[in-house]
Amino acid sequence: MANREALRELQARLAKRLQAAQTEGMSVSWLAVKAGGHNYLLPLGQSGEIVPLSNLQPVPYSKGWFKGVVNIRGGLYGVVDLAGFIESHGGAAPVSAPLTTEASVVTLNALLEVNCALKVDSLAGLRGSDAFRSTAPAAADVPAYFGNCFIDSEGGSWQEINLRALTQFPSFLSIGA
Repeated sequence: MANREALRELQARLAKRLQAAQTEGMSVSWLAVKAGGHNYLLPLGQSGEIVPLSNLQPVPYSKGWFKGVVNIRGGLYGVVDLAGFIESHGGAAPVSAPLTTEASVVTLNALLEVNCALKVDSLAGLRGSDAFRSTAPAAADVPAYFGNCFIDSEGGSWQEINLRALTQFPSFLSIGA
C-alpha cells in the first residue's frame, strides 16, 4: 500500500513538473527510466501515460520479452519488457540490479497507433538537455531505434530510445514465439 502511495506521489510530482515546464518554457525532452540496470530516455512527445504494473494477464505462446496484456482505463495494451526486448535484439544485457516493487508501464503516445506499454523497473524523473554534459551519436552496431547517448554530470550514461522507430522495428510487432 505504501508503494502505491509513493508511486502516486511520484506521478503527481512528474505531472506538476511537466505542467511547470510548459508554462515556464523550460526544455523538458525526456522521461528518464531504468530497466534491466540501464538508464533510458523516452521522448516525451512519443510517450503516453505512466501507470503502476498490475493485473498483467500473460499471453501464451508469445516471446519472452512480451509480458502480456493489461487494461488501462478500458483499453487493452500489450506489455513489452523494455530491457528484455533490447537484450534479445542485440542491445546491452541486463545488469544485475536489486529487484524492486516499483515496476511501472509507460504507454506509447496514441499518435504512434500502437496499443503498447513498456515495462520499466523504475522512473527517474524528467530530463532536459541541460541535465547532460555531453552527447554522442549511437554506435553503428546498435539497433536502429537507439538515439543519442547522453552523459550526465555524475558520469552516468543514458541511452535515448526513439519510440517511433521502435514501433516500426519488424520484430517489435511480431510477438509470437
